Amino acid sequence: MQQLPNSLARRLSRWGIAALLVGAAASPALAQTTLKIIPSSNITVLDPIWTTAYVTRNFGYMVYDTLFATDLEGHIKPQMVDKWKVSADNKTWTFTLRDGLEFHDGKPVTGEDVIASIKRWASRDTFGAQLAKNTERYETPDAKTFVIVLKEPFGLVLEALGKPSSNVPFIMPKRVADTPGDVQIKESIGSGPYVFKADEFRPGERVVFTKNTRYKPRAEAPSGTAGGKNVYVDRVEWLIIRDAQTQMNALLNGEADILEQPAFEQYATLRTNPDIKLVDAQPAGNQFILRFNFLQPPFNNEKVRRAAMLALGQEAFLRTQVGTPGLTRYCKSMFPCGTLFESEQTGEYTGVANPTKAKALLAEAGYKGEPVVLMRPTDNPTIGKLPLVAKQQLEQAGFKVDMQAMDWSTLVARRAKKDAPSAGGWSAFMTSWTASDILNPITMAMMNATGDKGWFGWQTDAKLEEIKVQFTQAKTDAEKRKLAAAAQLRAFETATHVPVGQYNQPAAVRKNIDGLVPAGAQVYWNIKKQ
Repeated sequence: MQQLPNSLARRLSRWGIAALLVGAAASPALAQTTLKIIPSSNITVLDPIWTTAYVTRNFGYMVYDTLFATDLEGHIKPQMVDKWKVSADNKTWTFTLRDGLEFHDGKPVTGEDVIASIKRWASRDTFGAQLAKNTERYETPDAKTFVIVLKEPFGLVLEALGKPSSNVPFIMPKRVADTPGDVQIKESIGSGPYVFKADEFRPGERVVFTKNTRYKPRAEAPSGTAGGKNVYVDRVEWLIIRDAQTQMNALLNGEADILEQPAFEQYATLRTNPDIKLVDAQPAGNQFILRFNFLQPPFNNEKVRRAAMLALGQEAFLRTQVGTPGLTRYCKSMFPCGTLFESEQTGEYTGVANPTKAKALLAEAGYKGEPVVLMRPTDNPTIGKLPLVAKQQLEQAGFKVDMQAMDWSTLVARRAKKDAPSAGGWSAFMTSWTASDILNPITMAMMNATGDKGWFGWQTDAKLEEIKVQFTQAKTDAEKRKLAAAAQLRAFETATHVPVGQYNQPAAVRKNIDGLVPAGAQVYWNIKKQ
């Protein structure tokens, strides 16, 4: 081989090293895989304990991890926990964390972080509140161990710690979890499969996450919110697009990979597009509801709430909001039809509008024509038409309805206000719940009857709370079914809320995307992008 002059060799050597350095710096960017998702709504609240909003819950699953999780069959599986044991009297539960758990700031997850997180979650969540009420004390004998000592046996400890949907008992650093439950946290640091890029967060435009390279997934296959949370992409971007048609165009043009909740009228087009597939990530379905404000007139009057309940009929809600064949189901049970605690014990509620009976009850209640401030989220295609139907049906029964339009994030903030409707508060709003949130009286937020500590609406009902206590102590499924039916009947008697129909809403996914996991929530691990 002919030898190069020394000066040229030195220059080529320098250029080669420089080129290698440039290539080394550039190759990760060139190889980086970015998953682009259009979420169900804009996100303004990043605290998944402070709110039950699903977009915030989904954010939580990106950033945080859980002690236990629920697989697709409804079984509770360990997640951050390695092993646990229960004392002979069923009052002392001792848990050991698995190795390698780290927060995104590099600090190890400890029992003290866990206990602080459980306490904060229990201050907001109806299931957590039941567990906390039955807890005598917590202990942290060493960094990897935490202990829950109960006053009396509580048969649903693992179900509480592994519940899959709002509010999820996500684990945060103690310094963050020490924030009171009614105050939003200011830092989104977890130990989950993705790291939130706060510096790239653009409210109303974009939310960015990167792969947590230090995360150690479990070895089991993913199922529901359980199993291995393997991440096969480098970066995830949530694209906040408010207009439904613009959302679908972005998906069809390849500018987005997943449209979390298409508008119902778009399914006909999506089904015929060769580049798109529909994936039902929540096969157990969802339920539309109307929720009352118990603190302010007119719905501080039980008879007025019952009159409103009788005025509402499911058929019009399902036809107007969904309309797509095969996606809806009439179901008057508060617990979703097709699930364990579905019940026909619904009292005077039939799910069929009865304006005559509602009008008579409204007169009996002494209704004085107070305006019903009904909030309508105009940017949420999943529920945006529901208030239009509610307004019409309530007015047919004699109510005066003031429907106020706003975006969903504004509604989420406003529903936390206890002010009079005329002073920026509200009377009623409509939303939807995934089945995994409303399977039993303990997980159902609308059956949290603890007043100020309860879910938005803030009803107080000692009788309902006592039924729930009995439910947690039940030893057989037959006992639980009997008590669930009793809780539902009491909820209908006092009109905690109104179920107005059941539905499914599959995600629209480009065909080069594989691995979307069906769960009780939208989760984005296990996904591969070709």
